[in-house]
Amino acid sequence: MRLRIFTEPQQGATYDTLLSVARATEDLGFDAFYRSDHYLKMGDVTGEPGPTDAWITLAGLARETRRIRLGTLMTAATFRLPGPLAIAVAQVDQMSGGRVDFGVGTGWFEEEHTAYGIPFPGLNERFEKLEEQLQIITGLWRAPAGETFDFEGAHYRLRESPALPKPVTADGPPVLIGGFGAKRTPRLAATYADEYNVPFHKPDDTAAAFGRVRAACEAQDRTRPMVYSAAQVVCCGRDEAEVRRRADAIGREVPELRENGLAGTPQELVDKIGRFAELGAGTLYLQVLDLSDLDHLELIATEVMAKLS
Repeated sequence: MRLRIFTEPQQGATYDTLLSVARATEDLGFDAFYRSDHYLKMGDVTGEPGPTDAWITLAGLARETRRIRLGTLMTAATFRLPGPLAIAVAQVDQMSGGRVDFGVGTGWFEEEHTAYGIPFPGLNERFEKLEEQLQIITGLWRAPAGETFDFEGAHYRLRESPALPKPVTADGPPVLIGGFGAKRTPRLAATYADEYNVPFHKPDDTAAAFGRVRAACEAQDRTRPMVYSAAQVVCCGRDEAEVRRRADAIGREVPELRENGLAGTPQELVDKIGRFAELGAGTLYLQVLDLSDLDHLELIATEVMAKLS
């Protein structure tokens, strides 16, 4: 089981804070550092000093880390045009030496669109745009060298694009698609994704979502492997007092975290991670909400990750 650190900088984090977490992620042996792609805080926090852009952040981290993979859960397709987004991701991939993963979704948080003047169409149109973006971005990356790329869709049109720059690998960065939808999400994942992620659901619900994607892959006669993953908020402590202290720091209740996330002693986390592994998850994203608590990461690395086979 690969463990990856997943952050929510819109809740209040500077680039320097994210750099500290990313360096700890690398030094402690975790597989990757991921961040959300949001422009507005959620819940009862100030969000100060304000949002940081996901791909600008990852560009900086690409030059200040050496081993860990870097990615998004999930880039909002509503935020950026597909051509410039393909350029940005390919450039960050080059800057990192090929360590980028590209997680992308429809976008869902209407208030952040309103706050920053970003159009927010209905769900059907967002899914249509997401699929066209997937076709365009992967098409630009995979177009043979020296050939141009054209695309004619309902929402985007490209003519004689030089399809540059190229990412490090010929197929481009791995594509992640996530969500819990019953129809469109499984089809998009089976068609375009290298990894399918279920965020913040219990194991039984996660198993059902994995099953829908497996069925979609079979329906398409897909032959290339799919990575299955889950994301869970994490709150670990050596004893109950430490668990409670960390839950208080993120404004959550311990019983609720135990039920809906990864919370408790290191052994409790090992046991629950094992349940996700039994479902076929090969990667787990640990949502770390208190970015000042680097001791939390060290505890997970030494007492949880070290015990996973």
